[in-house]
Amino acid sequence: MRNHEVTKAQRLLKDDGSLREPGWSKSLIQVYDRRAIKAPKFRIKEWDYYLVVSPSSNFAVAFTLSDDGYVGLQSASFLDLGDKPWEHTETILDAFPMGKLHMPSSSDKGDVVYVKKDRLEMSYKLAHGQRNIHCDFKNFMDGKTLKCDISLAQPPMDTMVIATPWKEKNTAFYYNQKINCMRASGTVEFDGKTYVFDPETDYGTLDWGRGVWTYDNTWFWGSGNCTVNGKPFGFNIGYGFGDTTAASENMLFYDGKCHKLDDVTFNIPSTSYTDPWTFTSSDGRFEMDFTPILDRAAKLDFKFIVSDQHQVFGRMNGKAVLDDGTELAIENCLCFAEHVHNKY
Repeated sequence: MRNHEVTKAQRLLKDDGSLREPGWSKSLIQVYDRRAIKAPKFRIKEWDYYLVVSPSSNFAVAFTLSDDGYVGLQSASFLDLGDKPWEHTETILDAFPMGKLHMPSSSDKGDVVYVKKDRLEMSYKLAHGQRNIHCDFKNFMDGKTLKCDISLAQPPMDTMVIATPWKEKNTAFYYNQKINCMRASGTVEFDGKTYVFDPETDYGTLDWGRGVWTYDNTWFWGSGNCTVNGKPFGFNIGYGFGDTTAASENMLFYDGKCHKLDDVTFNIPSTSYTDPWTFTSSDGRFEMDFTPILDRAAKLDFKFIVSDQHQVFGRMNGKAVLDDGTELAIENCLCFAEHVHNKY
């Protein structure tokens, strides 16, 4: 894998709508502008996805606000990853938002606010080095409301940014940022219980994406955060989405700095997604055993729109090697890895 790093601040797209410089970077130095896209509005996809995990209390929550052109998908998930694991996801679909959510052009500025009268109030707001997530989802499950008020601390830190084209369509592109290792605080209220995030042990991740995809795609993605030797550690791994000739999205994070990896392979058992997995790497720097806890599976088939998703939560054990050769022992890192096939 040739890992080309983009270091020049510039517009993301050329005048013809193609990517100016495919590759990876540590921040959003290439500037996204929705107006520069050379594709119909109904093909533009913009989303912010947050996952906040508490390994200390064995629970997690996830939130999506998105404008995917001809459909908007707004969802929240609660996951109990304890002795009797379970999860519930509730989703609201909006027809043809096509820019009405006014998703910000950068993760560094702008708020996202969504209100569905009598059902959902969700917002992402930035303030003083923090990302604040508010969710009030009525009739989330069995008539009960899910309430969340969470803060994610984001000090100056490296992130994973990837600009990926598709060979088969010049104006298709995937511009994506993953921000790992944000210490989490706040509360989740559901079914008479209050769950508390501890910033000493609990972390949040942002998956920020903008682009125009081709119709039929399969991808593999994994992410996790934990504390190693008293410092924040995280990883982002993935492949299968677009033309990754220029760069992969495989990266380690440690104490605020990124460490670029080459290829990582998901060795998923053919028997079941909940059987043990392994992860291997072409450079030997990410070698892991993965013990699944819960398969967050979802399958939709509306002929034109098809989605088959397996987001598997579990614990990683193994080794991760930094750029300078330092080997970190990763023990019981609560994380996820997913295999997704979408047509939309």
